[in-house]
Amino acid sequence: MHDPATIGIVSVSDRASTGVYEDKGLPALKEWLSAALDNPLVFVERLIPDEQPVIEQALVELAGQCCLVLTTGGTGPAPRDVTPEATLAVADKVLPGFGEQMRAVSLKYVPTAILSRQVGVTRGHCLILNLPGQPKAIKETLDGVFAAVPYCIDLIGGPYLETRAEVVKAFRPKSALRPAP
Repeated sequence: MHDPATIGIVSVSDRASTGVYEDKGLPALKEWLSAALDNPLVFVERLIPDEQPVIEQALVELAGQCCLVLTTGGTGPAPRDVTPEATLAVADKVLPGFGEQMRAVSLKYVPTAILSRQVGVTRGHCLILNLPGQPKAIKETLDGVFAAVPYCIDLIGGPYLETRAEVVKAFRPKSALRPAP
């Protein structure tokens, strides 16, 4: 029996949160995670504007009930892009390797990845990662970094996430592996 996992997914967009256009970030996150993870999943969704206090409040609430929170949007250099600031403001620990690797993955596809300010942090027993806003970039980024996510969640006291190897194979040291059920 696989551990159940509650995952927060947050789309940060002024226009989508007011209905100017349809949000594509939340469905893309849910689709990728549902394909990649073998655990029973519960998603807690938020579609919110680019307002730092609103983002911070959502992250604090979700980190209290989720083992993983993925945000999409608000990571560029535009004045309204404040997702990384909000994420860092609520962080217990910053994990610079996630931001570095997410940008390295995206640079294989677009030169503008250098403009991204994505971060990875922990808050309590929750890992929070900022992802790009476009569904294609969300998939590429998760494909490139998610192998490290399950072990990180192990280390901070979360559930044991089981991945489907055909999507992404989680990496854990031998000492951290659970026997197959």
